[in-house]
Amino acid sequence: MGSIEAPKAENGIAHQNGGGGGGNRNGDGGGDPATRKGKSAASLESVRLPLEVGTRVMCRWRDQKLHPVKVIERRKVSSSSGDGEYEYYVHYTEFNRRLDEWVKLEQLDLDSVENDVDEKVDDKATGLKMTRNQKRKIDEAHVEQGHEELDPTSLREHEEFTKVKNIAKIELGRYEIDTWYFSPFPPEYNDCLKLYFCEFCLNFMKRKEQLQRHMRKCDLKHPPGDEIYRNGTLSMFEVDGKKNKVYGQNLCYLAKLFLDHKTLYYDVDLFLFYILCECDDRGCHMVGYFSKEKHSEESYNLACILTLPPYQRKGYGKFLIAFSYELSKKEGKVGTPERPLSDLGLLSYRGYWTRVLVEILKKKHNNNISIKDLSDMTAIKTDDVLNTLQSLDLIQYRKGVHAICADAKVLDRHLKAAGRGGLEVDVSKLIWTPYKEQS
Repeated sequence: MGSIEAPKAENGIAHQNGGGGGGNRNGDGGGDPATRKGKSAASLESVRLPLEVGTRVMCRWRDQKLHPVKVIERRKVSSSSGDGEYEYYVHYTEFNRRLDEWVKLEQLDLDSVENDVDEKVDDKATGLKMTRNQKRKIDEAHVEQGHEELDPTSLREHEEFTKVKNIAKIELGRYEIDTWYFSPFPPEYNDCLKLYFCEFCLNFMKRKEQLQRHMRKCDLKHPPGDEIYRNGTLSMFEVDGKKNKVYGQNLCYLAKLFLDHKTLYYDVDLFLFYILCECDDRGCHMVGYFSKEKHSEESYNLACILTLPPYQRKGYGKFLIAFSYELSKKEGKVGTPERPLSDLGLLSYRGYWTRVLVEILKKKHNNNISIKDLSDMTAIKTDDVLNTLQSLDLIQYRKGVHAICADAKVLDRHLKAAGRGGLEVDVSKLIWTPYKEQS
């Protein structure tokens, strides 16, 4: 799995105080109350309630504006009058799936309801219910971005089981964070809208009181592994999934809430986790992490990467990518991130590869350097070097060989377009030896 540092346009859901959440839950979107009431009454007469799954309608979002949504799921909720009322889980078709949420009927503009709801059909291959439109799209070999490795049957199962967020919020340290995606927590947590995490051991609980009791007993003040990097208040810990299995599994549950990918590592024995922390007198607080396989035949130096929402847009994701390549250099190997990359992950990696390669080319004024030389110097796999240079039009194919060609002005322009490199890794502060399986 892989995704980091979401754009702010779709990332207004993780604030210190919880922020956002569900837009205007009371449906009070401004305008004359009498007019709204009359309009709703007229709409209710023409629209059959409860709304069917698959209905398209306009919904008032947190910006107090109406946006098009599709009803993904519905559920009955108790009301003070005793009548059965419904709330609806909707997908804002303009936005990423991370903004899907439960809304009340009052937030929906019933005058905008599209009545041609797709008829539900059974898919014989999986036994799943889906609309004809959904089935047609998948049968036409539509593959959701980020899930290119899934066959249509697996994709349908993934979409069905992960379509509704099961945990709405988490509390981690001093932050309350709105979640983005489904995570397969154990069944006993299915009815829990908010989970409380110990920020040091990552055990999770249903109630605040449980967390408070736990914190009085928990003696950890940092991730349960070896500190391999310390520079000022920044620290990096290496956690062996085999030695710290519960921590590794809890970390995967937590990360899946913010990563839209099918993979969840139940067998954490095979992985190393690198936890980035901000340190103060209270302890080392997790900012983000990446994982990597202990042994990868495909030269993967990173399997999963995440910067937690409260710490995004601060350069931590770029730091984690750079750190993974510094470990590859120490190993004397080239590395590449595990595929498929998310759209955000690909953008981040392209930025990193561009900055690193262009800076080297700027220093090599005679351009007398090969793809293999660049790979050896940076630990970036030759395929990634070649693809990056080709995307920048810095390479040409001449007489059977690839030739790198660019002048200083072109390189400066690419370097500026790639943006800042974020926090730098001070290699002199890295104290680490490559992993070796103990007999």
